[in-house]
Amino acid sequence: MAAERSSTATRLRALGTALVQGPTAVRVNRTRSPRRSRLTGRAALLALVVCSLVVALAYPMRQWVTQRTEIADQRRQSERARQQVKQLTEEKARLEDPAYVEQQAREHLHYVRPGETGFTVLDGGGAAKQPKDQGAADRPWYSNLWDGVDSADAAR
Repeated sequence: MAAERSSTATRLRALGTALVQGPTAVRVNRTRSPRRSRLTGRAALLALVVCSLVVALAYPMRQWVTQRTEIADQRRQSERARQQVKQLTEEKARLEDPAYVEQQAREHLHYVRPGETGFTVLDGGGAAKQPKDQGAADRPWYSNLWDGVDSADAAR
């Protein structure tokens, strides 16, 4: 039955090759039906449509993913900006308080009120370190000159 379903052109092609090969090939070909290709016209059309859809949707999907990432980045930046605005608003409110401004001036700029005496306390725990003589570069020029004269007189 399967041989009857094949097209006339396929049957004629099989009969022609059997006649060329001789009488023994005719018997073999009669028992075997010619193979049909698995790729039919419908399957080829379906593959073409699927490939077209993949190609057509690849760029928009890439753009969509990129835009979603950019939106997430913009939201993070917006949240950071809101937090910074909140901190600056709080700082502005503190700076409007005269007591806070005075405290900051006393602490950072060492301001004192008229009549007060300001003191700067240094850490007295360690011994004062004397700078080491690093050679001629640390001394005044005239000391270097006099040392040169003394060393020249001593060599004589």
